[in-house]
Amino acid sequence: MQIGVIGLGRMGGNIVRRLAKAGHSSVVYDANPAPGAALAKEGATAVTSLQSLVETLQGPRTVWVMLPAGKITEETIATLAGMMKPGDTIIDGGNTNFKDDVRRARDLKPKGLHYLDVGTSGGVWGLQRGYCLMIGGAKEAVDRLDPIFSALAPGIGTIERTEDRDKLDPRAERGYIHAGPAGAGHFVKMIHNGIEYGMMQAFAEGFDIMKNRGSDKLPADERFDLNLADIAEVWRRGSVVTSWLLDLTASALAKDGQLEHFSGHVDDSGEGRWTIEAAIEEAVPADVLAASLFVRFRSRQQHTFAEKVLSAMRLGFGGHIESKDKK
Repeated sequence: MQIGVIGLGRMGGNIVRRLAKAGHSSVVYDANPAPGAALAKEGATAVTSLQSLVETLQGPRTVWVMLPAGKITEETIATLAGMMKPGDTIIDGGNTNFKDDVRRARDLKPKGLHYLDVGTSGGVWGLQRGYCLMIGGAKEAVDRLDPIFSALAPGIGTIERTEDRDKLDPRAERGYIHAGPAGAGHFVKMIHNGIEYGMMQAFAEGFDIMKNRGSDKLPADERFDLNLADIAEVWRRGSVVTSWLLDLTASALAKDGQLEHFSGHVDDSGEGRWTIEAAIEEAVPADVLAASLFVRFRSRQQHTFAEKVLSAMRLGFGGHIESKDKK
């Protein structure tokens, strides 16, 4: 299939590359011409404007927008909507608030345009590992683009299969789902990221407690000089807390046991806040997720080893570089 991709950053560019491996063709655009030029050398068609991208695509057109949530995504989708024709599809694969998706789908429907929100998880490793996709939108559009989603997803791979899934949607164990109508994809991804905050915080606090077990404020015979890199590694081998986040932590600690290259300034990209807002709307207690968000706020004022562990994980899965402290 042919698809247009707008936004060729850490994930957008690799989405194009993974699709190319599966035989799909891409027309690509980014405000910075450099990544488009690089992808053109790998077989993609690079264009210099949104208008050129729409004109180059064959109908029914599909355009995947992979830009930061907010004004730039709003403006891009609005511009595309004025250029595309009934039957075309616009996909937002960024981390947009699900309520914006509901509004956009409603606004685009009278124009005959399909709108899909695709929560995309996989970070900078998606090219090799595949992307976990949570899709919201009309079944007609989702089904038509199944070859695209299947190519981006990890596939069954070597993960042990879950028992008793015979009557359930087979796409889930291949790494992608149709979560529901417009907004459902990004809602599920939002909760995914909120949970991610809590999991990361649990690891971070645990390693911080172990690091401080050697403190001279403790009784001498209760002090332990623990090798955190070895502990992270042994937990990867058969422990119930084994996970990709632990893999990333082990890798970071193996390189630098004190994580000296990290300040501990931890940003939040929005989904954690939106998750807590949803919990408030639904009157659902979310103690752990709320606390993990507030820790990120505090990290911008004072730093602990726990925040360095968080920063190391964020760099590992998403290539997120620490922001400079604002004085």
